[in-house]
Amino acid sequence: MVTTFWSSVNRRDFLNQAGSGFAVSAFAVPVTRWLVSPADGTADHQGGGRVGRADLDELRQAADDARHWDSKYGGGNWKANSVTDCLERRAAPLLGGTFTDEVGRELFSVAAELSRLAGWTAFDVGRHDAAQRHFIQALRLARAGGDVQLGCYVLTTMAMQALMRGFASEAVDMAQGAFARAKGQAAPRVLAFTQLIEARAHARENNAKAASGALAASEDLLGRAKTDSGDEPGWIDFYHHARLSADAAEVFRDLKNPKAALAWNKQAAAMPTGVFTRSVGMRLAIVGTAHLQARDLDHGLELGHRSVDILARVRSARALDYVREFNTALAPWRREPAVRAFVHRTREELGVAA
Repeated sequence: MVTTFWSSVNRRDFLNQAGSGFAVSAFAVPVTRWLVSPADGTADHQGGGRVGRADLDELRQAADDARHWDSKYGGGNWKANSVTDCLERRAAPLLGGTFTDEVGRELFSVAAELSRLAGWTAFDVGRHDAAQRHFIQALRLARAGGDVQLGCYVLTTMAMQALMRGFASEAVDMAQGAFARAKGQAAPRVLAFTQLIEARAHARENNAKAASGALAASEDLLGRAKTDSGDEPGWIDFYHHARLSADAAEVFRDLKNPKAALAWNKQAAAMPTGVFTRSVGMRLAIVGTAHLQARDLDHGLELGHRSVDILARVRSARALDYVREFNTALAPWRREPAVRAFVHRTREELGVAA
């Protein structure tokens, strides 16, 4: 099923038909299946050429490269998008090869991570239907590999997509399911990320108590991760206290509590623009919006302009949503010349309407 999908996803007819549609109900069956049974029995296969460690290392390197380029330039850059080519031309033939149970589980896991990355880049540029299908395939591949940790992470990413598409209640359920199923099997840092996304979903529902509780649970798990002696997967290495603090600022921005949002932002260490270009631009828009909520127009506009400076260099529909939210928060000052100039700038440079 995955190889058939990968062979079609790059075709012109698929790209022309693909839109930005999203159906949260499409997640129901694959999520339920993973929650009931997150691991297949065996992963060995007899087929074509023998798959070895060098093949796995190549796919892992492709995944690492895609993550780096996505963070720096957004999901629309050519390098991040090339992950779908890697899936079709390298991963698919390997899945039809000959491998032992041990190699097979690793192969399925790294293919799952590549599929999750393909979904993430599609999500980032607004191709939500393609993203959703990639995430579903990634969850199934993680199950084939018996990789409960990765399945937890994929499901949490799916929850984030549901959240950003306006389905906060479903996102809460998915994040909680990911945590409950992987508890006792996943590393603390992996579980902490599920709690973070749950907090963000509660905030979108304006449930301050639940959001604060999930955020505190995430922080506690991160504290345990510092002393955890077990091996952690490389794909979760981005989640440290600085990221939690930055997302906490977004949580309290959504709760319209600018005081708390700005306090959390002070705890968030500066991220290097050259590495996390998109994240820095979005964070500036979030903090700028919090300043607007606190009725500080001058500071808010300053951060808004810095956000545009940075986001003009990335291709990310998701990042532009944060600029739109910032523009919405400018409504009380819509007649101010500086505000009108800023809105005009976002329209001209980013294509963001007022």
